[in-house]
Amino acid sequence: MEQKLRALEEQAKQDVNEAQSTDALEKVRVKYLGKKGELTQVLRGMGSLSAEERPIVGKIANVVRESIEKSLDQAKLHIKNIEMTAKLEAEAIDVTMPGKETKIGRKHPLSQGLDELKDIFISMGFKVAEGPEVETVYYNFDALNAAQNHPSRDMRDTFYINDDVILRTQTSPVQVRVMEKMKPPIRIISPGRCFRNDTPDATHSPMFHQLEGLVVDKGITLADLKGTLEVFVKKFLGDHTQIKFRPHHFPFTEPSAEIDATCFKCNGDGCPFCKKSGWIELLGAGMVHPNVLKNVGIDPEVYSGFAFGMGIDRLVMLKYGIDDIRLLFENDMRFLNQF
Repeated sequence: MEQKLRALEEQAKQDVNEAQSTDALEKVRVKYLGKKGELTQVLRGMGSLSAEERPIVGKIANVVRESIEKSLDQAKLHIKNIEMTAKLEAEAIDVTMPGKETKIGRKHPLSQGLDELKDIFISMGFKVAEGPEVETVYYNFDALNAAQNHPSRDMRDTFYINDDVILRTQTSPVQVRVMEKMKPPIRIISPGRCFRNDTPDATHSPMFHQLEGLVVDKGITLADLKGTLEVFVKKFLGDHTQIKFRPHHFPFTEPSAEIDATCFKCNGDGCPFCKKSGWIELLGAGMVHPNVLKNVGIDPEVYSGFAFGMGIDRLVMLKYGIDDIRLLFENDMRFLNQF
């Protein structure tokens, strides 16, 4: 038995020395020390030995096992060093080669425009309010004093999910939700995406961005609205910019007006950009309709307010001279990298 164990040890060491990889070394380990390995098989035959021989052979078997394990560990370390050296040589990096340029993204022009608008109104004391893009008919139309037969309620203009749920056509519902939860004084802007059933062309998109503003407090007048909008246009379009009010009609404001600004291309002198008029249409505004205040539980005899709404897409197009709204949504990097 002793001779058999010594022969097994020599053969195992020879196989270890011939192994050229960690996989080959693992096969040698299983061959001799595994559950069905040759050394294990020899040890299972110790039951046939006498009581005097058993401890002697057991001691020799342990020595043989330790010797084989030591040979395996040394060979494993040696082979790992060889494999690591070969891997480093194969994956060598030439530090003298020029590096790859990292392309850093930039903000989309709409995001740039929105950030600028937020900064302007926040500097005037406004807070930013947000609301759901999937809205109810009540908040989008009823609470805003829109008549039942108002054209904007038609399915040709609005995306209906069902009879009571729509994709919001404006961010005005955010104003209603804020007035329901807050007591005056209120001073907020509500930017966000809106949706209307428009066929895409150079000036229309079924999805667009809007920013609306609302102020409600005691003693708010049309003069406050005019002053606020004058500060806004001068900061956004330049100190030389002037505004004028044109009478208009919106269901949720009374009186209502369209706001024009002097053309920032020609300073009001008249050019092809403003169609020789010297003015460009900018936004809609007006004093909050008493019915809207009543709908949210605010007494119109005590409080008054003004509201305004502007298309962020349109303002960005005006400021950067973009002539097609579709360019803002096509994600062509040749276009976007200009901003």
